[in-house]
Amino acid sequence: MKTYISTWPATVPSPPFPRRLVILGATGSIGDSALKVVAKHPERFTVTALAGGHNGRKLAALCARFKPKYAAVLNDTARTEFLDNLPDGPGPELLVGPDAYVRLAALDEADLILSAIVGAAGFAPTLAAARAGKMIGLANKESLVLGGHLIRAACRASGAVVLPVDSEHNALFQGLAGHGKDEEIERLILTASGGPFRGKDRAFLQTVTREQALAHPNWRMGAKISIDSATLMNKGLELIEACHLYGLPPDRIDVVVHPQSIVHSLVEYVDGSQLGHLSNPDMQVPIAHCLCFPERVTVDVPRLRLAEAGSLTFEAPDLAAFPCLRLAREAFDAGPSHPIVLNAINEIAVDAFLHERIGFTDIPDIIEAGLDRHTAVDVSTPEAVLALDREIRRETEASL
Repeated sequence: MKTYISTWPATVPSPPFPRRLVILGATGSIGDSALKVVAKHPERFTVTALAGGHNGRKLAALCARFKPKYAAVLNDTARTEFLDNLPDGPGPELLVGPDAYVRLAALDEADLILSAIVGAAGFAPTLAAARAGKMIGLANKESLVLGGHLIRAACRASGAVVLPVDSEHNALFQGLAGHGKDEEIERLILTASGGPFRGKDRAFLQTVTREQALAHPNWRMGAKISIDSATLMNKGLELIEACHLYGLPPDRIDVVVHPQSIVHSLVEYVDGSQLGHLSNPDMQVPIAHCLCFPERVTVDVPRLRLAEAGSLTFEAPDLAAFPCLRLAREAFDAGPSHPIVLNAINEIAVDAFLHERIGFTDIPDIIEAGLDRHTAVDVSTPEAVLALDREIRRETEASL
């Protein structure tokens, strides 16, 4: 299979334990789950750096507990909050600003980078880690949506390895292990919970509130990804991510709605068999798999009892009510600049919805209109990717 992710454990560089870990996005939900794994297995990790965006207070508490050498926040307000809440005594070296994340991603003292930043902000640090030859636990799908072609090239050049943290892509990774030949694979099947509005029509969706959209039935996630799950854009972004991770075109990647979130995705082989990954919905499972790969460790999550889980059901996604999945497929097919446009408009539209400036169904309408206006441009460099991202964000914000 033509991918920079090896599905053969023997060929994946495996840093020795204890692994020197950097967590970009330590104060978010992925960071919370990752640090639970670290706390359960302290002999396996040295926490080298933690980055906490705007949440200086929480980052200070995490640094007091895990004692990293470095910490990072995005602005001076978070810096002040961090310093005001850091206990007396020696603390980490504090870096401030978006460039700080890039520096942490390429630290000589780090073996493993967990990229768990929300949105397009994760692209530059993930690319920096790839260029530096790191093992990358990737929980930032937007990195590949914006510049999967660049990250793939960087991994090939440096020997970096990306291990997918998203539960769906981690399930595919495990289903492909030892079977990653092009001629053996029929298709990949991403499962989707359907979000809080599964089965609702567009008329209902026009009435939903911010609070309703944030109430995911199965997963505890941040606000942005919760809205993406409600619109099915999250599955659209995951489809694009899977194309980059596993080297398959979108017409060989299907999506099926699975409300129980027990089957996390499946690989179908040419003999008709399907290999799936099952567990209760808890992000500690795929995170631990990536942080300790190729070894498996215990995690504190409820064990899956199929008799107690009861029926597992599956259905096709409703693309009329939830067009974001269709838009993502079309954007990938249109060329490498269109997914950048898709993601940028989505991030601005989701933020506008969260601030109650637009309605829920306005999100896909705004995205589709923006994609229709876009003419493909060259995005063969990181600078071009980021310039287009900034341009589309400015245009979208001005139009709302």
